[in-house]
Amino acid sequence: MYNFNNKSCFNLILSVSIFSIFFAYFVEYVLGYQPCNLCLIERIPYALSIFLIVTNYLIKIDEKFVLILLMLIFFFSVSISVYHLGIEQNLFKESAFCGLKNANEIISKEEIIKQLNEKRVSCKDVTFRIFGLSLTSINMILSLVLTLILVKTYTKYEKNK
Repeated sequence: MYNFNNKSCFNLILSVSIFSIFFAYFVEYVLGYQPCNLCLIERIPYALSIFLIVTNYLIKIDEKFVLILLMLIFFFSVSISVYHLGIEQNLFKESAFCGLKNANEIISKEEIIKQLNEKRVSCKDVTFRIFGLSLTSINMILSLVLTLILVKTYTKYEKNK
């Protein structure tokens, strides 16, 4: 396996994160596929990693600390993707969270009832596939690979400086 030095690891994570965010918005706004709530949550680790890496480039945070945060961020991404894939495969029951809009928009019990009655994109429905894989399964694989690269980079940190 390729040995990433710290800078090339950050560049890879940044590039993949930017591409992933742009691709998600392309699928949503250009191709017209509505994401479910878990799909929206799966974008958060990529946005956080972009913010963290750019911040590191601008104000030089301790790289070891950044690697640890990125490992935790992408471990969270793998966890959410596994849960979402489990819902897609009917291994887990879909939670009420999957059907609700932004919690800030809920102001009354009538609004909650209205939202529950609206047709929303279900977390178990796969609306877009690439090579037969849902975006959730692609995200799970990608997040797992990035997590493993980060772990390897962290364990070889002193050597990769």
